[in-house]
Amino acid sequence: MVTFTACRSEPELVRPARPTPQETKALSDLDDQLSLRFYESIVGFFRGPPGESVRPGKVAKGIKAAVAGALVYYYPMAGRLQKIPGGNKLEVDCTGEGVMFVEAAADVRLEDLGQPLVPPYPCVEEFLADAGDTRDVVGKPLLFLQVVFPNCTLFFSCVLSIAYVHIGSLQTYRVTQLKCGGFVIGLHMCHCIADGFGILQFIKSIADFACGELIPTTLPVWKRDIFIARMPPSISHVYLAYKPFLRGLDCTDDDVMLSTPPESMEVQYLFFGPKEMEILRSHVPEHLSKTTTTFELLTAVMWRCRTIALGYEASQKVRLMFTLNTRGRSIKGESAVPRGYYGNAHFSPLVEVIVDELATKPLAHIVELMHKVKLETTKDCMKSMVDLMALWRERSPFGMDRTYKVSDTKWVGGNALQFGKAEFVAAGTPHAGDFTSKLISYHTKCKNKDGEDSTVVSILLPKLVMEKFTKEMAIWLKK
Repeated sequence: MVTFTACRSEPELVRPARPTPQETKALSDLDDQLSLRFYESIVGFFRGPPGESVRPGKVAKGIKAAVAGALVYYYPMAGRLQKIPGGNKLEVDCTGEGVMFVEAAADVRLEDLGQPLVPPYPCVEEFLADAGDTRDVVGKPLLFLQVVFPNCTLFFSCVLSIAYVHIGSLQTYRVTQLKCGGFVIGLHMCHCIADGFGILQFIKSIADFACGELIPTTLPVWKRDIFIARMPPSISHVYLAYKPFLRGLDCTDDDVMLSTPPESMEVQYLFFGPKEMEILRSHVPEHLSKTTTTFELLTAVMWRCRTIALGYEASQKVRLMFTLNTRGRSIKGESAVPRGYYGNAHFSPLVEVIVDELATKPLAHIVELMHKVKLETTKDCMKSMVDLMALWRERSPFGMDRTYKVSDTKWVGGNALQFGKAEFVAAGTPHAGDFTSKLISYHTKCKNKDGEDSTVVSILLPKLVMEKFTKEMAIWLKK
């Protein structure tokens, strides 16, 4: 596997191109839940077209100007998080101080990183800046941007090379330009200010300015009040599986996944192409196979195999938590989230069963439980969940023993990550940065060796458990 080291410049602040409002902005209670107070990491790989080049200094200047232009519209990102006196709630102080920008260079070509380019990405830390304490989000710049150029000709025709780097902000951008004219976007993003869809919307705004647009294609909407807890709160319609936690039940802190130190854990990436998905779909009835998504099917199989490999007792309760994006969802004819909203807009449905039920019932049973809990996401449910997040923020963090957390990030890339003429190659959440968030299994889009659209799923387990898990998965993938 190729090895290299990125050479980085000293960081500098990039401020909004024009004066912006000096005010405080309230976060929503979804933004400000304790579980999101960390920096998430994402990397994206792009290939530039041949025959176009620009000097590195000119490219860096263009990127900084585009960032400054975008910050006029996304001016809260140029501020800092601060605590509100008398509680545990955060808000954004819109100081206009700016985001951090870093130039860097890497002596490597896109082709050197793998054919096809799939996780684990080599030397992924070189595409990400040092985020420091990824659980410390107060009083830092909200964005760190690092641009890495190769020792060769560069491409910047409506193209941004941005690698998000956290050095003390809500988000850190870092751009790595490669020898082949390609580039890498790597980021550490504070989850409090934006979710994955929100940060991609901001990136596209930077690309708009780099291409000569005067305003972003999608105007940003703050409107965090749509997910603010009611007074008094009401949690009567939360997902049913959350209710035991409200009574303090089933929190025993005896889960090996929570007690195993990081150095004793192992991450693997499982690849599922058309052939593998066809085999897995043969395990559920035809009528259900047609309505079950790739995410649902893979999640059900992996939850079962993971649970068996971890050796939980047959009578113990285990849980599946997965993200459900509310963008585009219509509830009683009303859109839950306005166009342009870049805050957190996802909920976490929870499925709960005993180990014996998960290990012995047909796979279709687990898929149907996932379908059922999705249907529970009513308007009343969302309001109750927002109220619950606000209540939990003022208490000690709750433990969720024996819970498998999964997130679908296959939407990263494609049209969401287009930079002019640059060709999107791959993107994903690397095993780098905040360790706690890597307990989540991420579903990412990729190409297999035959060039077919595929899904790669990360899984983090104690090293002694991983072998058992691999054997369990092999059983399901036999023809």
